[in-house]
This record gives sequence, structure tokens and C-alpha cells, in this order.
Amino acid sequence: MAKPLLLVALGGYRAVDEVRPVSRQHNVILVLLLALATAAWAVLVWQGHDVSMPMASPTAWGLDALLFLAMWVVMMVAMMLPTAAPMILAFHSVHARNHQPDNAFVSTWVFLAAYLLVWASSGITAYAGVLAAAAVHPALADEVSGLILMVAGIYQITPLKQRCLSECRRPIIMTSWYHRTADAFHMGLLHGVYCLGCCWLFFVILFPLDMTIGAMAAVTLIILGEKTLRRPEFVSYGAAVVLVLYGGLMVVTPGLPAVFGFFGRLSEDVWLRLGLVVWIAVLFIAANAARPKH
Repeated sequence: MAKPLLLVALGGYRAVDEVRPVSRQHNVILVLLLALATAAWAVLVWQGHDVSMPMASPTAWGLDALLFLAMWVVMMVAMMLPTAAPMILAFHSVHARNHQPDNAFVSTWVFLAAYLLVWASSGITAYAGVLAAAAVHPALADEVSGLILMVAGIYQITPLKQRCLSECRRPIIMTSWYHRTADAFHMGLLHGVYCLGCCWLFFVILFPLDMTIGAMAAVTLIILGEKTLRRPEFVSYGAAVVLVLYGGLMVVTPGLPAVFGFFGRLSEDVWLRLGLVVWIAVLFIAANAARPKH
């Protein structure tokens, strides 16, 4: 009996040795994702006043198209990596069970690159939208902004939004886009498309909200809540109500944004402190959501 027991013991040690690299890779990926997102937020905050992009100005930030797209990618890294971290880590865990750990580690970054490619490509449409917004008569800017907010709120309760959100929330092996034989790049693209379908209007509303750091932080928390909380409908429907009401008020009372002008008078130090508190909350929620479930 000694020999079989020895083989079992050795097999157990080998299993532990296989698990340890996967666990280490899991932690490394999580730290790198949050570090990239933190660096991207630092760039956005450092830009400070340049980040404010009035909806009606196609040359805001003083950017041409290429620089606009570069800043758009930075914004996607800042806002979407924390919200996508649980799915990215789930992809790594499942892939590691079916392949060698080193293969799974590389495939995870290929998956992430494809995911970000989808969001980066959406920047082309965003820039076209900025150019189109320049044609809007200034007197109608508030009404158009209000309509955009209302459309974004209504979209929150549509079947398309809920379908895309479910694809971003459900266990990875139950998604429609995951297949063991599919390549990581293809799966990353598909996940990016569903994520874009879920969240695209959240980024559209940033334009009428002047693309402020506060607006970006609020949108990031909403998306993170939709993807990680047990009852995402509270976040989705709550955001829908707020957007429709605020958008409706902007349409009916164009001067309404001036009522909230005190936000613009907050000092830079106050905004930095508020941003730090929000970012700590984002890191905490993302890290907890990304922990392996036992």
C-alpha cells in the first residue's frame, strides 16, 4: 500500500504546484489591471481643466483626431478596466484549467487587448459625434443635452441593455461568446461588443456633462455596480430615473445647469480629495468582485 499512497501524495504535490502558479498569475493580473487603471486616472486628473470637453466644441482639449483617440483610450482604460476585471480574471481561471498556466497568462492579455480594441474603435464614432454636435445651434444645446440624457435613461430598461448586461455578469462558461476552442482574441472582441452594447450611452452622456472627472467617476461607479452587485436592477433603474428626470428638466428648463454651477466653483484640492475617495471605493469593489469564489 505504500507505493500507491506515495503516488497519491506526489500527485497531490503536483496538483498544488500547478495551482500555485495560477494563483500567482491571478494576483499579478489583478494588480496590473488596477495599476493601469490608476495610472490612467492619474493622467486624466493631471490633464485637469483640459479634460473638460464642452459638447458643442469639436476642438476641445486642443486635440486633433489622433490625440482625441489617444485620450479616449486613456479614459477607457481608467473607467472600464476596474469594471471588466472580474470577467478578465474569470477568463484566466477557466483558461488555466484547460491549458498550461503560461499559455493562460498570455491569452488573458490577448483577451484584454481585443476588449480594449473594441472600446478604442468606439472613439472614432465619439469623435464624429463631437463634430456633429458642433453644428447644433448654441441656443438648443441644453435641449439636445437633455434629450440625450433622457434617451440614455430609457435605454437602461430596454431588453437590449438587459441582454448585454447579462452577458457581462453571468459566469463566463455560461456566456454566449465563450467557447473552449475559440481563440482569446475572438472572445475578447465579442465580450467587448456586449460590454459596449451595455454601456455605450453612459459615455455619450459624458459629453453633455462636459466630460468632467466627477461625471467620469459617477459613470464608473454605476457601471461597476451594474456588473458586480447582487441586485443590479437597483443601479440600472435608479440611473434610468435620474437620467430621465434630469434630462427632462434640462429640456423644459434650459437654464437648469446654472443651478448646479456651485460644482464648478469647487477648488481643485476638493475635487482631488473627492476623486481619491471615489477611487478607493472603486478599487475595493473591483478587488472584492475579482476574488475567486470558493
